Amino acid sequence: MKQRIVVKVGSNVLTRPDGKLDVTRMSALVDQIAWLMRNGKEVILVSSGAVACGRRELQVDHSLDSVEQRQLFSALGQVKLIGLYYDLFREFHVHIGQVLTMKENFQPGEQYENQRACMTVMLENGVLPIVNENDTVSVTELMFTDNDELSGLIARMMHADTLILLSNIDGIYTGQPEDTASQLIRNVEPGTDLSQYIQTEKSAFGRGGMHSKYTTASKISQDGIRVIIANGERDNILIDLVERKESVPHTEFIPGITH
Repeated sequence: MKQRIVVKVGSNVLTRPDGKLDVTRMSALVDQIAWLMRNGKEVILVSSGAVACGRRELQVDHSLDSVEQRQLFSALGQVKLIGLYYDLFREFHVHIGQVLTMKENFQPGEQYENQRACMTVMLENGVLPIVNENDTVSVTELMFTDNDELSGLIARMMHADTLILLSNIDGIYTGQPEDTASQLIRNVEPGTDLSQYIQTEKSAFGRGGMHSKYTTASKISQDGIRVIIANGERDNILIDLVERKESVPHTEFIPGITH
């Protein structure tokens, strides 16, 4: 049985400080995912970045409300984003498939089963599913909190062994990450409450932040899935987490025992 890994890449990993897509980093992550697949891992990629892509694609000369912006820029940006992934993965002879989903698809029923069947047949045929929220139709109360929540639901639905949440910091600290007195929390045992250490601010280009990663990791690790929060800006982070995990800074949520 192949090990199944869900990798979530946030907007802050995929974008430069000016908000443009960081194609160099995207290419490096593609290289690492292709390596994982060559080395017998099944991978599902949950990728942010569509709105950031679209915002740089079109200059709008009139005001749009937040929902209109999200719909317009995600529709434009998702095409560009998946096209870039297609070109980059093709270099490694990896076929990709796009899965755009909504929160309602995770309610028990036919849509849930169809979604799981689609991704299962993709994995069985060596195709890499690239998942994102369908932002063109998911608005307000229908939206996921962010792609951390989405990646957790995907990991649970697909019975993943590991969920890797890539952020732009190394993991959860006992204080502000830039404070030299802060310690990186390496292992989180089941039932441990870290809420005192979690900042609630959102990331610069995404809807998430460490609070959402902590919430997702706490929930999903209770399902027997190992969850790792790590820095997607580190070179070879995915390969290092597989090959020499202990030497790489990260926070790991130890899976609870499922009944």
